[in-house]
Amino acid sequence: MNGSTYEPSLGASIDGSGVRFRVWATNASSVAVRIEAPPEHAGDRPLDAEGDGFFGGGVDGIGAGARYRYVLDGEPAFPDPAARSQPDGVHGASAVVDPSTFEWHDEDWRGLAPDGVVRYELHVGTFTPQGTYVSTAAALDALVDLGVTAVQLMPLADFAGDRGWGYDGVAPMAPARCYGTPDELRALVDRAHALGLAVILDVVYNHLGPDGAYQGAFSRRYFNEAHHTPWGAAINLDGPGSTAVRDYFVEVALHWLHEYHLDGFRLDATNQLIDDGPVHFLDEWARRVRAGARPGVSPLLIAEDSRNFAPIIRDPEAGGYGFDEVLADDFHHEVRRLLAGDHEGYYEDYQGTTAEIARALTQGWLYTGQHSTFLGRPRGTDPSGIPLPRFGHCIQNHDQVGNRAFGERLHHEASIEAYRAASALLLTSAMTPMLFMGQEWGASAPFLFFSDHNEELGHLVTAGRRREFEAWTAFADPTVRETIPDPQALETFERSRLRWDERDLEPHASMLRFYRALIALRRSEPALRWTPEAHQHAIAADEDTVLLTRRTGANACAVVACLRGASTVEIDLEGGPWEVALTSEDAPYATDPRPPEVHLQAARAHVRFARPGAVLLRSVGR
Repeated sequence: MNGSTYEPSLGASIDGSGVRFRVWATNASSVAVRIEAPPEHAGDRPLDAEGDGFFGGGVDGIGAGARYRYVLDGEPAFPDPAARSQPDGVHGASAVVDPSTFEWHDEDWRGLAPDGVVRYELHVGTFTPQGTYVSTAAALDALVDLGVTAVQLMPLADFAGDRGWGYDGVAPMAPARCYGTPDELRALVDRAHALGLAVILDVVYNHLGPDGAYQGAFSRRYFNEAHHTPWGAAINLDGPGSTAVRDYFVEVALHWLHEYHLDGFRLDATNQLIDDGPVHFLDEWARRVRAGARPGVSPLLIAEDSRNFAPIIRDPEAGGYGFDEVLADDFHHEVRRLLAGDHEGYYEDYQGTTAEIARALTQGWLYTGQHSTFLGRPRGTDPSGIPLPRFGHCIQNHDQVGNRAFGERLHHEASIEAYRAASALLLTSAMTPMLFMGQEWGASAPFLFFSDHNEELGHLVTAGRRREFEAWTAFADPTVRETIPDPQALETFERSRLRWDERDLEPHASMLRFYRALIALRRSEPALRWTPEAHQHAIAADEDTVLLTRRTGANACAVVACLRGASTVEIDLEGGPWEVALTSEDAPYATDPRPPEVHLQAARAHVRFARPGAVLLRSVGR
């Protein structure tokens, strides 16, 4: 498969006067396709055995909208593991989709270069009051005004029920029907491209959801019992039959790139993609997805990996997998520890010091092989020589907010002044920043864990969710754990919806102005752009304050961020003279401004903070 001749090999495809079907089913000796609609074509048609467990064949006279299942050895019948649509839910019949009928308007779109990206993560169901693809498309203008360059959609692979984060997806090629139709998702992407926004999809290849995953009914070789993950047997990437499984996930990606014009992927928990074979799945997948992408558009490939594993983002020529970015959580954890005091669970590995925050800003992540108390073993690898934009930093994301018992965002627990200072560090650093929906205006809504499973599974999910917090001091009392919101309750989902009307109210409006200003400076200031000769360094100016300096050629910027209390610092600067470009306490950004006192000399600055805040300095001789 290549960029100019992509044709799907699995699922249902329009083919001349009918539909061609193809499926991998090593569990069966015979497979038939059962047409359920239209009624005049209802019935079972046997598929031809092609070898290696594949079955295929065509049915004339049907087209888009036809409903079908596959029948294995006479009974039972199951939906298609490569279905393009599950309009009646993941347990219902699959639907034939014709992607060629959608009229695209993005023929001039060429995607985004990896450097300079500002990503915005959102959950379609809670981003707008309506929670649909259509309403998300209508809200994209606000993201253009904010200044972000890429929208990252939380997983859309269809899942059981009508509410969920998307990480329990079971139909990797079918957009979640609870948000709308396949063409409405295409229209969202088309509108994003018209506005200059890339669209990245969060995908889950490390497991399938607990309800509605029928892949195992077709082939036991989708899983490898020799490896285990937190969700059970691992996806089979290195055992017998793994070639077909690897091909399946490559085709899943190419399907989204071609049939939905997506611009890239964020791969969930790549550390759980266990592969002891000669060529790691991530290496092969990245190469094949890039080779098979749409002409002229190179997909952005982002990994979520808790190992601080440098080979993911090293160039293939240096023995790496060549991903554009890996999420580096150490920065978030240090900031959260310092501002909100978190110290249990994985936070026990972090001290929350300005020195450790500075180190994460200088080298990408903190752990480069040191012993992790939480894991009981060393963690991390040396990231030397890797361009800093390949590290993804955030101060909020769906995991770090939603995996808290009550879904508290950072600004719900830290002072608004300290939150602005942390935001300044995030958005002036060379690392690729990611925002989580609503953080730009200090949204009041929490982001809770929610689901919509059947009654039996739902009870287990609710009990399991509360049991997760047994080891936390605040939830040692069982009666307190019972106050954790029930994931299955509709109210839990509805509480997580953003309240767009508050954007015009204080203190949200001033926070939104601050984020817009920071992102605009990131784009306009030469020293804040990444080039091959760019340099970034950070130090602890004192126990409360971080000094971040950036330089590109003759251009320089310095960010002094006091994250706690009041502070007075003297800092040495090079390449002046200097001027103040912005402070987080300027009147447009603070309802009760208390600007820090800044005294500048040729190569020195004296900054006195009355409370947490940030000052952005720039050289004026550029």
